[in-house]
Amino acid sequence: MTAKKTDVLLIGGGIMSTSLAMLIAELDNRRSLTIVEQAEQLGQESSDAWNNAGTGHAGYCELNYTPQGADGSVSADRALEVNERFEISLQFWSSLARKGVLPQPESFIRKVPHLSWVKGKAGRDFLANRQSAMVRNALFEGMEFSDDRNTLERWLPIIARGRTGNEVMSATRVDHGSDVNFGALTRSFGSFLRGQPQVSTFLQTRVVSLKKQGDRWSLTVRNDVTGELEEIDAGFVFIGAGGASLPLLQKAGVEEAKGYGGFPVSGIWLACQNEKLALTHGAKVYSQAEVGAPPMSVPHLDTRFIDGRPALLFGPFAGFTTRFLKAGSVLDLLRSVRPDNLPNLMNVAATQWPLTRYLIREALSSRADRLSHLDDFLPDADHSEWSLRRAGQRVQIIKTGANGKGALEFGTEVLSTADGSLAALLGASPGASTGVSAMLNVIERCLPELTTGHHRQILQSLIPSYGHSLKDDAQLLTNVRAFTHPTLGLMDSMSSSLSTRSENHADRNTERDPNRREPGRDHTGRRAGVA
Repeated sequence: MTAKKTDVLLIGGGIMSTSLAMLIAELDNRRSLTIVEQAEQLGQESSDAWNNAGTGHAGYCELNYTPQGADGSVSADRALEVNERFEISLQFWSSLARKGVLPQPESFIRKVPHLSWVKGKAGRDFLANRQSAMVRNALFEGMEFSDDRNTLERWLPIIARGRTGNEVMSATRVDHGSDVNFGALTRSFGSFLRGQPQVSTFLQTRVVSLKKQGDRWSLTVRNDVTGELEEIDAGFVFIGAGGASLPLLQKAGVEEAKGYGGFPVSGIWLACQNEKLALTHGAKVYSQAEVGAPPMSVPHLDTRFIDGRPALLFGPFAGFTTRFLKAGSVLDLLRSVRPDNLPNLMNVAATQWPLTRYLIREALSSRADRLSHLDDFLPDADHSEWSLRRAGQRVQIIKTGANGKGALEFGTEVLSTADGSLAALLGASPGASTGVSAMLNVIERCLPELTTGHHRQILQSLIPSYGHSLKDDAQLLTNVRAFTHPTLGLMDSMSSSLSTRSENHADRNTERDPNRREPGRDHTGRRAGVA
């Protein structure tokens, strides 16, 4: 069998792989790209709109990104990092939309305000401290706080409805939040890529074997419909297969994946397709998780736009599962156990038993149990309008921690081999929102030649803040948002002000090229090699 040669092979057809493919295609359209996806179309697993919250994670409303210290102080470091990385995604999408590569932005992104909402005096104090800490940086200067009843009724019309006047509530609000349909965005990327002569896409195809031969990778893939086998010879391999990334890394046998395991978590939404109610709500409202609940179980009530129609999602209700993909096998977890990761798995099983017990309890919860949680958000909810909808799977990372024992990690991680010939993305939230930043990290690690010379100039035209820190450069942030917000339809009064300020500083901007990346710095402006 003659092997098909490709410069870059991308396993998995979700938002991560297609984002990386788009970046490479823009930077060097002579490189051959091959995408292998086992589903019938791209973006059907975690990227699909019904399988995730669609929140453009920017740290505006996610309270778990801003932990509170014993002294009551709030750390905004994590929120700043996530926000800055999401701004990179917005720049890339805006550039592609301006070039006509992407369709009208409203097909994949909508302006939906982001709010944090808490009850009680302790919650109010935390939220006030959080807002005070965050607005010190220009990234969050548009965040408003209120505990005024009239204001909250305006911000949270269906949540405030039916409550007693003496209930203590407070909220923060950022008007230019977003709802992102990552499935639609993935398929728009795929549509463009299929029209490029250097790109090949294999659907309903799975990887049978993956092994290193010399300085290249040899793969055997099988078409699930015909059973036909094909050999692929790849110079670089990226594994962006969601929950299936870990088994594929194990199949590759790379040393860097030793000790890694997976902790799968399922999810269920309560969904309401009353369009009038969804538009009246018109927000993504995040609150505080139960004690012992994992970060992905932070309750939130979201207005979504799916296939152009508004809907409400509430949840997610996490649960225990042994599947690594929504369309996976109940044996996925068992099959992932190896001698090198067994000690880490056993340590996490012992130390995280309360979390496991919580997830099992949640998985066994009835519809009535879940509706009782909805009632906490919506006291006058019409239960007949709400139905259960299965969300996507999330596989959290288990690896050797700083103490030499197995540790459970929440978040995403790029893993790459020492020779840079293979990389993989593991983990979950904030995931898709920071996908462009994560894929730039892959390029910087494994394809560094695409960040120098004229390639760097292309990168800077696509992502104007490339190589700079937006949290440290308020004027550059002003310029960037004056570009992204009107392009993507995220304009609000603050954005209009930023646009005007950007125009007023036009002369000053010509004195210093904001696109110039300082030597030795990565795409976020941090010095190379600094975490």
